[in-house]
Amino acid sequence: MQTLQRRAVGYVSLILFILTIPVGNWVVMNVGLVCPPDGPCLIPVWPGIMSPSAVLLAGLALILRDAVQSLIGKGWTIAAIAAGAFISGWLSEPAIVLGSTCAFLFSELADFAVYTPLRERHLSAAIILSGLAGSIVDSVIFLSLAFGSLDFVVGQVIGKFWMSLIAGAMILAWRRRGPLSAGMRTA
Repeated sequence: MQTLQRRAVGYVSLILFILTIPVGNWVVMNVGLVCPPDGPCLIPVWPGIMSPSAVLLAGLALILRDAVQSLIGKGWTIAAIAAGAFISGWLSEPAIVLGSTCAFLFSELADFAVYTPLRERHLSAAIILSGLAGSIVDSVIFLSLAFGSLDFVVGQVIGKFWMSLIAGAMILAWRRRGPLSAGMRTA
C-alpha cells in the first residue's frame, strides 16, 4: 500500500507541477496588490520589497518538481519539465512567452542538477538549496526576457526562497512522521 500511495501522491504532484506554470503566467499579469500597465502585477515579499505576483507559484513549481523526482523518478521529472515548458510557451501571453518558457526550462534544470546529488543524504537541504538555485536562474531569465528589467529580481528570489524554506520544513516533518517516509528515502 505504501508504494501505491507514494506513486499516487507522485502523480498528483506531477500534474500540479505541470499546471503551476500556465497558472503562474496568468497570475503574473492579472493578480496582485499593484498591477501597472505593461508590467507584472506585484505583491510584497518583504518590507519594502515587491515581487511579481506569480513568485509563489514559481516557488511551488520548484517544490513540486522535487516531489515528482522523489516519488516517481527522474524520468517523470524530465518529462514534466518538457511538458511544462511546452504548455508555458503555448498558453502564455505574447509578452511573456519567451521569458516564461526559457525561465521555466532552465530553472527547473538548475533545480534538478542541485537537488539530485543532495537528496539521498540531506533531503531538506536539497529542497532549500535547489529551490534557491532554481529561483535565481528563473528570476534573472524571466524578468530580463519578459519585462526587459531586473528591477524585481531580489523580490523574486526572496519569495521563491520563502517557498523553499517552507517546503523543506514540511518535507522534514513529513519524513519523520508520515507513512510515505520510507518511500521518500529510497526513491
